[in-house]
Amino acid sequence: MSERPNGRNGGRKSVWRRGIPAAPTAESTAPAPEPGEPAEPASVVEAALYRDGVRVSSPATLAETFRELREQPSGMAWIGLARPPADELLSLAAEFDLHPLAVEDAMEAHQRPKLERYGDTLFVVLRAARYLDAPEEVDFGELHVFVGPDFLITVRHGAAPDLSAVRRRMEDSPDLLKLGPEAVLYAILDAVVDGYAPVVSGVQNDIDEIETEVFRGDPEVSRRIYELSREMVEFQRATRPLVGMLHGLMAGFAKYETDEELQRYLRDVADHVTHISERVDGFRQALTEILTVNATLVTQQQNAEMRALAEAGFEQNEEVKKISSWAAILFAPTLVGTIYGMNFDSMPELHWAFGYPFAIVLMAVVCTSLYLVFKRRDWL
Repeated sequence: MSERPNGRNGGRKSVWRRGIPAAPTAESTAPAPEPGEPAEPASVVEAALYRDGVRVSSPATLAETFRELREQPSGMAWIGLARPPADELLSLAAEFDLHPLAVEDAMEAHQRPKLERYGDTLFVVLRAARYLDAPEEVDFGELHVFVGPDFLITVRHGAAPDLSAVRRRMEDSPDLLKLGPEAVLYAILDAVVDGYAPVVSGVQNDIDEIETEVFRGDPEVSRRIYELSREMVEFQRATRPLVGMLHGLMAGFAKYETDEELQRYLRDVADHVTHISERVDGFRQALTEILTVNATLVTQQQNAEMRALAEAGFEQNEEVKKISSWAAILFAPTLVGTIYGMNFDSMPELHWAFGYPFAIVLMAVVCTSLYLVFKRRDWL
């Protein structure tokens, strides 16, 4: 990125500034803090000025940061914000001539990763991620970065990434830090991409556990597969655009003749992002296949249960047939005996000498006939 003529703001205001509501500077309108109260809202995590890779000042307020940066034209300001209110972002936009569309994106958050250039200012949106061991889920954060010729502003939405570690790393490497805001942008990109590695390891462990649960027949595994699949969709949205972004950034670094060593570092980050993106694509494919296998196993289990129920019903029907057959066989002699046991004087064959043998033979014939009929029909 080239230097601006006539000072940091080029001696003029961008035409895009008309799209930003007028925001008074913190110096002119900020009320004096009460005794014991902090001078700056909690959204300002840290602000510092650097010269030749060394921290020369740690302003307490944004107003002091603006003033000291004007007094040190060769310096670089690095301002870190966390969920800042709109007035702070508008103050930064007025001071550093930030594009209103980029400021609007930083206010609203919930943006997809992207890289945009507005004049000599880069606007970068990153999606950081971290793996939470206790709930076994992936937590996503959002980071907006404004990169100018002599400033870098980070606007963080979410717990990740830990930019304090990035600042310490850069301050411990003054040779790298003195390369300017582009070096800090590289360090932030590297930290975000490195933060994906524990997420990949955690997701891999989750997938291994899910495979075990699937073949063990855990009834809750379908919900876990679905939830992890949703997280992988979000993870894919965070990583896939980075591949194109980094290639575009590398092309810009080459165009503006950024330090060759910094270009090598950026290519290394691009390689890591490509590897992570491929792993995430593999996770989505694996989860899709696991879900298909689980559905097949559930269907097989349901079919086995239905078959077992059908077999049990068939066996029950066979028992009912046997019981019904014997009940019919026993009912025949009972019917004959009941009729001839009514003791009416006028009944036929009641005083017949062969009446008793006839009744016994009749019972035996009826029972035998019924037995043969049921036997032929496989009821007995």
